[in-house]
Formats: sequence, structure tokens, C-alpha cells
Amino acid sequence: MSPILLICGGFLLAVLWMDLMFDVQVLEGQQRRELPEAVLSSIAAYYRRVTTLARPMGHLVGAMMLIGMLTLLLQTVRGGERRWIAVVSLFLFGVPAALGLFHVYPNAVRLGSRADSALEQSRLARAIHREHLLCLGAMLSFVVLQLLAALC
Repeated sequence: MSPILLICGGFLLAVLWMDLMFDVQVLEGQQRRELPEAVLSSIAAYYRRVTTLARPMGHLVGAMMLIGMLTLLLQTVRGGERRWIAVVSLFLFGVPAALGLFHVYPNAVRLGSRADSALEQSRLARAIHREHLLCLGAMLSFVVLQLLAALC
């Protein structure tokens, strides 16, 4: 267990929690193809702030992902008796990091721009919500694994 990994995982869990506080609004329009304008406006404004207007603070999320991945790669290469923990941790941390970098972030920037139709914005908002839930589960599992590894 590395304190660096717990810091990275805890930070990313906090970011996911904040994002999900806005994402959860998609549940209001579950029965409709298009989300209500008030919901789209709220979610899009949040993602515009955190992806476009918050520079350079927004880069901190990417830095935490990079630090976590490099630390896990180093642990995996070093090996040792508990190499399996590093390999599983790399998967649990790497999947949400890659999903965030290559899918969630570009979709959030696009949603924040509000350039698409309401139907497409609704699709983006729902996709971001689903992917954030997946990331939350993986990152939470990562942090729990790190804590259990520290106790054993």
C-alpha cells in the first residue's frame, strides 16, 4: 500500500462524487428521450465550468490519474510477494482513468458547449452518468483494496 495511491484514489473519488451530484439529475427525465431544459442547462453549465473554465485547476484530475498510474506501473514491475494486488489495482484504477480521459472528458466538454441538439445533449448526459457510476464502483473498489492491503 502506498499513501500516494490512497491520495490519488481519494481525490478521484471526491471528484466523482461532485460530478455525480450533477449527473443524478438525469434521473428526472428517465421516461423521456429528451431531458428537461432545466436539467440540461444545469448539467451542461457544471461541465462547462469544470472542463473549460476551471483551467488550470482541471488539470489536477489528470495529474492525479497520471501519478496513480505511474505508481501502480512501478509497483507491478517491482513485483514481490503481493504482485497480484498491484495488478488488480492497476486494472481498478486504469479502467476509470482511461474511460475518463478518452470518453467521459470529451463528452463533458461537448455537453458543456451545448452545441448539439437537446436529444444529443440528453444522450451525452446519460452516458456520462452511467460511466461515472462505473468509475465510482471501480475507484471505490481500488481504495478498499488498498486499505485492506495495508491492514494485512
